[in-house]
Amino acid sequence: MFTVYDTVRKLLGMNWKLKSKLQHAVSILPSSASYTLYYWLQKNFGWMKRFNPVKKLIPGIEMWKRIQQQGYTPLGKVFFEVGTGRVPLMPLAFWLMGAKKIITVDLHQYVKAELIARSLQYIFENKEEILLLFGSLIDRERFSDLLTLDRDSDNLLSEFFRLCHIEYIAPANAADTSFPEQYVDFHISYKVLEHIPLAELTRILTEGNRIVKNDGLFIHKIDYSDHFSHLDRSISAINFLQYSDKKWKKIAGNRYMYMNRLRHDDFLNLFKSLGHQIIEVQSRKDRESRDLLRNGGLHLNERFTSKSEDVLATTEAWIISQKNNQQCSASGSRISANRIKRNS
Repeated sequence: MFTVYDTVRKLLGMNWKLKSKLQHAVSILPSSASYTLYYWLQKNFGWMKRFNPVKKLIPGIEMWKRIQQQGYTPLGKVFFEVGTGRVPLMPLAFWLMGAKKIITVDLHQYVKAELIARSLQYIFENKEEILLLFGSLIDRERFSDLLTLDRDSDNLLSEFFRLCHIEYIAPANAADTSFPEQYVDFHISYKVLEHIPLAELTRILTEGNRIVKNDGLFIHKIDYSDHFSHLDRSISAINFLQYSDKKWKKIAGNRYMYMNRLRHDDFLNLFKSLGHQIIEVQSRKDRESRDLLRNGGLHLNERFTSKSEDVLATTEAWIISQKNNQQCSASGSRISANRIKRNS
């Protein structure tokens, strides 16, 4: 016999069309009620029910190592993260490894004190696992300080941010910050850029050109896959490429599941168009998606028919780039002029 829990779990994950309809229904509620209800659904039936902070710390460690592989030291440096999400665990990882400051910006104020408390409780109860996870990268003095943080404090959010040198700015737009020019060492995101419209992405990266130091890096992990396929295994990672923009907007054009469907070549062209030199690309091609394309198992929408099989089958990538200072200077000047005009 199915319980209410089973039914909602099916709506939220096992059937992507039902999940789409539920998300759309929640998204049209007034903002306050919508966010409260969606958080409750995630907490009781979604990924937060079995939340494990380790999964969110690992990307921070991987990003730190990628920076080191480029010959940079992240120690004592300033990070700027686009898209905080529910729990700022990647900023926590950076601080534990020795970052000076982590600025994390989100369009909506999603961070919850109870999730931070759950994360800290897990870390406290699994100290050896965390130490093993970070290895020689961890700053043991900072780790000790983290363990003494009062997880039951009424001021946990502010105390956590203060201790970990995290500046959380939300609601805010990463395309229009008040930071000085060349203030940031590393401009980063992890599986966020695929959820932002192209025009806004252009503005965010242009602002990045302004605030990132001339020798700084842009490090971004992008998930090109149809996110509905993450839980509904009946569809492929490129299932959404069969729909027109108009149809896709009806399916996922809401605040909780918007995906711009830009492909790998689109992102590379975007970075290059903004004056970036691509330093490293590590992409992953999905075998099932490639087979579907070769066998004609998926009818592509005309928006995607001109793209190569390799591009269409690419489902994720790390892109590391550095701005061309001469080209970006001119672009940055135009943005600064626009900002002055808007504020005058």
